[in-house]
Amino acid sequence: MNTLLIVNSSPRSNAVSRQLTRHLAEQWKATSPDAKIIERDLAAQAMPFLTESWIQAAYTPADKRTPEQRNALALSDTLIEELLVADLIVLGVPMHNFSIPASLKAWFDLIARAGKTFSYGDKGPKGLLPSNKKVFAIVSRGGTYGEGPASSAFDFQVPYLRHMLAFIGLTDVTIIDADKQGFGPETAQASVDKAISKLTTLAEECTSHVASVA
Repeated sequence: MNTLLIVNSSPRSNAVSRQLTRHLAEQWKATSPDAKIIERDLAAQAMPFLTESWIQAAYTPADKRTPEQRNALALSDTLIEELLVADLIVLGVPMHNFSIPASLKAWFDLIARAGKTFSYGDKGPKGLLPSNKKVFAIVSRGGTYGEGPASSAFDFQVPYLRHMLAFIGLTDVTIIDADKQGFGPETAQASVDKAISKLTTLAEECTSHVASVA
């Protein structure tokens, strides 16, 4: 497990989610100096929305695509390849209006491709990405959404992440949350510290696994 893909989606340069993905990257590099880290910043490079020409290209057989269609799918191909080569996928996801940032939704739209990352058959949809890949979803929110049905009913962030990741085959998903960022500095920092502790433990477990199979 020596290739790490980090996908940041916050538009803020020092957002909590970015602080946490940065912590994990630094720890990962310190523990595994030879590891490869791929960073995809969705704020630095805006993800285009799907267009009619993109959809037509995606559903045209590969050997019949025009140069224009291949060009339309080039970014999607690159994003999917990043997922395929990664052993650990880390998503930095702030909550925006109870859901995920628009940039991350656009990223999901580009990687969810029939015949590439999912298919449909007699038993319904099937994810095509290897299920043994690990995903850490680092989510930051102003409130708290895991304490009872009244709060969780407004969480359209984590359920969406789990559903979309499973849809393309990624079912080994761990959520690391930094909730209560709007509850005052002390409470917010305590939540970040708890997330850092959890990330540290998870990273150690992953790198230990690498050493055992190397």
